[in-house]
Amino acid sequence: MTGERRAAGALESEIMKVLQEAAEPLTPAGVRQRLDGDLAYTTVVTILTRMHGKGLLVRGKSGRAFRYAPVSDEPGMVARRMYQAMDGRPDRAAVLARFVESLSDQDERLVRALLGSG
Repeated sequence: MTGERRAAGALESEIMKVLQEAAEPLTPAGVRQRLDGDLAYTTVVTILTRMHGKGLLVRGKSGRAFRYAPVSDEPGMVARRMYQAMDGRPDRAAVLARFVESLSDQDERLVRALLGSG
């Protein structure tokens, strides 16, 4: 590597993008090949394992390696992060109220339509 380090979460985001754009689940070697730069194979394996542990990826055995795929598309992943940010909060109503207050009028109409009340 050139000595430059990625910001926290940047490598996960790059790997997620590679996996979402792939037509099939990828091995760590396949992910590494599609990433820009010269990451060590072990680094890619470590990040994929962590992402799998977080529930972001599914994996299946392929010979001696695993093949990884995202559990959801990009909108699904964003929704999952929103849910995780809210999960376990003692006052979910307050969190949701603050979220709704921050929506634009257009987004609020969209949410109402999705909920069937608009």
